[in-house]
Amino acid sequence: MKLGIILETKEAEKAWNAFRFANTALKKGHEVKLFLMGEAVECENIEDPKFTVTEEMKKFEEAQGTLLACGTCLKSRMMDDFAVCAISTMNDCVELVEWSDRVITF
Repeated sequence: MKLGIILETKEAEKAWNAFRFANTALKKGHEVKLFLMGEAVECENIEDPKFTVTEEMKKFEEAQGTLLACGTCLKSRMMDDFAVCAISTMNDCVELVEWSDRVITF
């Protein structure tokens, strides 16, 4: 199954659960694309001892998941040097939805 995930929060527990879900889906053989939108583009800066978001992000990358981030959201936060993934557009988000069998939002 092709799963599209849209993450719109930098709240540690929710972001952690989104990446855990994505990683579990990849382990079960699903294709997963995850789009960071709004404040979620700040996920790589989350530091929480209990909800290890950056660790789950690394696992997602290692498992060959596709990570996209909204370029407008990055620019509005002056984060043009985002290193985790390619800067994407709303067209890319629409294509993710069109590609997906299911879309999940966190």
